[in-house]
Amino acid sequence: MIDNEKVQELQLVLEEKLEKTASVLQEEYANIRAGRANPHVLDKITVDYYGTPSPLNQVGNISVADAKCLVISPWDASLLKNIEKAILQSNIGLNPTNDGKVIRLIFPDMTEERRRDIAKQIKGLAEDAKVAVRNVRRDTMDGLKKLKNGKEISEDECASAEKDVEKLVSKAIERIEKLTAEKEKEIMSV
Repeated sequence: MIDNEKVQELQLVLEEKLEKTASVLQEEYANIRAGRANPHVLDKITVDYYGTPSPLNQVGNISVADAKCLVISPWDASLLKNIEKAILQSNIGLNPTNDGKVIRLIFPDMTEERRRDIAKQIKGLAEDAKVAVRNVRRDTMDGLKKLKNGKEISEDECASAEKDVEKLVSKAIERIEKLTAEKEKEIMSV
């Protein structure tokens, strides 16, 4: 680590952006359904609650009844129709069943073809994350070159800082690949 404030600042920004990229990828993976009941598939759904769009998990209780069924119990029974409508409009591929008290979401078994499609989607998300990591690396390297050209750091300090950047980027890409392998394994296991 170089004892230069601007270099340290560049590296802190790099670390922060790499961490953010990995956490965004993890969130995206959590929203992909793997044939098992997962309440996270409902995270991005909002329901019209007396004129205000509210997240589904803030207008009712979401519980996992069994491996293939989620149960949504709204705190206000008048919201059942709105919740049902929001789920249908969200295109998550699930049909809600309303019994007048709760809404049930049954997760169908996935076909082999569907599993392969989801695996492709997972790889695409991983590739997007890697591109984001490379863009962050490029921005950091440009910042280091500006410092070197502005005579704020020496050639040796710049080379050392570039090595540190490469190490951080390699770790971030390894993490992305690990997350991807775990999610693929989860999707492909029957």
